[in-house]
Amino acid sequence: MTVPEEDIDIAGATKGVEKTKARLSKKLATKEKLAEKRPADAPDSTAQEQSKEKKEKKEKKEKKEKRQKKGVENSEETSNGVQDASEATPTEINDISEIVAKSLKKRSKEKYRDSKKRPLEENVEEVAAVEAKKSKKSIPTTVTASATDADIDKFLTDSAITISDPLDSGLTPILSFEELNIDNRVLGFLKKYPKPTPIQSASWPFLLAGRDLIGVAETGSGKTMAFAVPAVAYLLSTIGTKKPKAATNVSVLIVSPTRELALQIHENLDDLAKEVNFKSICVYGGVSKDDQKRDLIGANVVVATPGRLIDLVNDGAIDLQKITYLVLDEADRMLEKGFEEDIKRIMQSTDASKRKTVMFTATWPPSVRDLASQFLNNPVKVMIGDRESELKANNRIEQVVEVIDPRQKEQRLLQLLRQYHSGASRNDKILIFALYKKEAARVERFLQSKGYKIAAIHGDLSQAQRTNALDNFKSGAVKLLLATDVAARGLDIPAVTLVINLTFPLTAEDYVHRIGRTGRAGQSGKAITFFTEHEKHLSGALINVLRSADQPVPEELLKFGGHTKKKEHSVYGAFYKDVDLNQKAKKIVFD
Repeated sequence: MTVPEEDIDIAGATKGVEKTKARLSKKLATKEKLAEKRPADAPDSTAQEQSKEKKEKKEKKEKKEKRQKKGVENSEETSNGVQDASEATPTEINDISEIVAKSLKKRSKEKYRDSKKRPLEENVEEVAAVEAKKSKKSIPTTVTASATDADIDKFLTDSAITISDPLDSGLTPILSFEELNIDNRVLGFLKKYPKPTPIQSASWPFLLAGRDLIGVAETGSGKTMAFAVPAVAYLLSTIGTKKPKAATNVSVLIVSPTRELALQIHENLDDLAKEVNFKSICVYGGVSKDDQKRDLIGANVVVATPGRLIDLVNDGAIDLQKITYLVLDEADRMLEKGFEEDIKRIMQSTDASKRKTVMFTATWPPSVRDLASQFLNNPVKVMIGDRESELKANNRIEQVVEVIDPRQKEQRLLQLLRQYHSGASRNDKILIFALYKKEAARVERFLQSKGYKIAAIHGDLSQAQRTNALDNFKSGAVKLLLATDVAARGLDIPAVTLVINLTFPLTAEDYVHRIGRTGRAGQSGKAITFFTEHEKHLSGALINVLRSADQPVPEELLKFGGHTKKKEHSVYGAFYKDVDLNQKAKKIVFD
């Protein structure tokens, strides 16, 4: 490719050199004439002239050497160089001509090179894409699929698993722990479980490959280990077993809606973290913030409730820009509890270009979908069961609904406890749900007066009392636990054989989560629910849940009708009338 003529004025420069030659030739001829006329008796003046000429030549030579080193960078310098040569000898004129030619040639090459670069430099997005492609590291293989396509298809069908991958990566579920190519210490920890649960089988291949993921599954399906194992594997691949020296180096953050759930996640994850020499801590409200700040030093993983996390961020104890692995557990519950703004603030404070985001939820309402669309990057969606179309309860739970008079609740509760908490069943764990904390405190005193040893979790108790009650119930020191809906979501309490709903919750969703405290990890369970005339507006929703799980619907419940709760407005409540505002009003004419 030729260089455009407008970039180099070679003709102009050559013409300047020719003019300089002519001026010098004329000057030399004048000097010769003067020499002929000079008297012979003027040797001193001739010597002085020769000395002066030598001095000038020396200065010109030094100038020439400087120009050769520096080169001519622009036309103005070239012009000056030609003018400075006006007193040079013919040999020096030729040297100057060569310098000019070389400089112009060099300049033409630089301009040509720049002209080739310019289009790429002007396209910033293209450059960024090229650089990103160069710097992108290949993800090591972390899963070795050994099952056949037929086995995987059968597994997906039997477990009612739906996987939506927008990138069509070709990853398939794993059916055994042996298919994981991860640290042996992690594999050793997993050997205490017989096999992966459906949510673990379907999500691990994608999470271990570094993908964002949305997991939609019922409570008690093993979601904690579904995100805990990839989180630990991610830490091992990024920082090894080196412990950070400052709290700002925490890279894995898990956010949950309640203190009890946060403590449960931490308990399970901490057992795994200790196997690989990582430090996991839990931060939540109701306890000393200063102690938690000290615990943050040297931590790799933080489990937090939204409110306390934001407090620690405001105090400078945690730098969310350092978070590269973020998990939102029970995302639907956090939005229901009014944490939407807190969650968005947490997400916006992290570095989206470095963050891997995992979201687990029991339901898939529009609010959760909106959150996922804003903050997740091409997420894989793993759904266990048909949880998108309607609310469904665990099919392994036997549901019994009793329609009774509200004044008979406490006496009927005593009858159930005598039936399910005596003789061979004395050591069975029973979880009783009340709706309000005042109700829970009253029933607790009533049962204690009847000789029952019972623990309680509700809002009027301190965090220490709530934690102690839950620990005693989990360990089996106390067989009866009375709780409000604070314990309805996510808590993994082993071997709960019976759930009693003393008062029906405010929504059918909360009902499903309450009874989900039993029948966990593949076990069966039973739930007995008291339903009164005061909750008849929820009869339709409850009937739908019972029918979807193939459970019997009592005749007394059907008498309330199959209607569902009237649609509410955020401002006008249940009195809001949902009408089509685009429809014209009918004109009424009176005779």
